[in-house]
Amino acid sequence: MSLLLSSGRSRRAALPVALCVGLAAVLTACGEDPDKGTNGLGKLSATEIERKAQSAAATATAVRLSGSLVTGGETYKLNMQLKKSGGIGTVTSKDSTFQLLRIEDELYLKADAGFWSHADGGAEGEEPTEDDVSAAEKLSDKYVKVPEGDSSYEQLSGFTDKRVLLDGILALHGKLTKGDRARIGGQRTIKVNGGEGDGGTLDVSLEGVPYPLQLVRAGGAGTVTLSDWGKDFVLEAPSKEETVDYGSRLPKTDDEQDQ
Repeated sequence: MSLLLSSGRSRRAALPVALCVGLAAVLTACGEDPDKGTNGLGKLSATEIERKAQSAAATATAVRLSGSLVTGGETYKLNMQLKKSGGIGTVTSKDSTFQLLRIEDELYLKADAGFWSHADGGAEGEEPTEDDVSAAEKLSDKYVKVPEGDSSYEQLSGFTDKRVLLDGILALHGKLTKGDRARIGGQRTIKVNGGEGDGGTLDVSLEGVPYPLQLVRAGGAGTVTLSDWGKDFVLEAPSKEETVDYGSRLPKTDDEQDQ
């Protein structure tokens, strides 16, 4: 009798346990939906995700771009704030770090004496003269206006041009495929791979506007992080006290001498 009672109780107890297990499985499955609470971008094709990311980037009023770019055999480290009317930030190339400021067509360059004395120093390996050093000290940490006709104007202004920079780095190469979900700066993203990753990998935000948040460029050509989308910043021309007029043409930097 006790055996029958025990067996009956076991069967009755097993029923709610089974229901709970089944319900837990359903709830777990629902919780694993990777698109829950997102902007739905993950449900689109890789091509559509790339197109939406590029469109969001093009229409954004401002962005901060930081990281490294490899172009023409040279590696540049950037930390630039960009918008339609110009940009401001720092660029590091080889052993030189300089600041760039562009407001519409007016471009300014600021660097230390080491940068200017090296630029004025003639051929590679040649020590700068006393006159070079003296001139460099006058330019040190001052804004120098880059003449539009100078050979360096186009190269340097490109670092401050939102459209030029983004058009140049956001394109992936090869067949596009969707990759894993990830997080960049605390935001959920979905990866789009070009050529299974060999053509670059773009992380696009799954939260809010589908902005591109990080790009690993093809061929080891650098990794760039994009942030502060739509966050405005002030562009203000330097005062006369902060500015030095170098003349009609700047000295060539090491990068230009190598080209």
